[in-house]
Amino acid sequence: MHGPVVVSWLLVALAAASAGYGLSRLRGARAGRESGATEALMGIGMAGTVLRPGVVWGWLFALLALALLLAALAPGAPRAHRLHHGVGALAMAYMGLAPAGHHGTAGLPTVTGALLLYFGGYALWTGSRLLSAPGGPLAAAGAVSVSRAYRTAMGVGMFAMLLTM
Repeated sequence: MHGPVVVSWLLVALAAASAGYGLSRLRGARAGRESGATEALMGIGMAGTVLRPGVVWGWLFALLALALLLAALAPGAPRAHRLHHGVGALAMAYMGLAPAGHHGTAGLPTVTGALLLYFGGYALWTGSRLLSAPGGPLAAAGAVSVSRAYRTAMGVGMFAMLLTM
């Protein structure tokens, strides 16, 4: 990342906490385990990418994206969730593999802009669902509220990473 150091460390903390949340979901039902494993991988990868950027992360995320996008084609699969994680993994691969451009920027402005729109919109959408939860945003943190907060945080994290690219 090319942004301020404090932003980098805040993203590392956010990604590590998200990875911890994903790991905690591994004990649940089958769908929860799959989602938890994917979320843990994304969180660990995001933290690693911020701390030590490099092409290796890009290729690892490219493989993860391929696996997720192929899994979304399976009959009866939770397609939207897998597609979203696939787009996230593709964005991480893009950030890791994008060649440096003018003035220290990397990647293609059109692709970066499209990803910024996607993750900015996703963060706003999940955030609005979090705020409009039954009982209000200060209600007891149930599993649904924690999942929504996690998704909002990861969307904001991806947006911040793309913005500082």
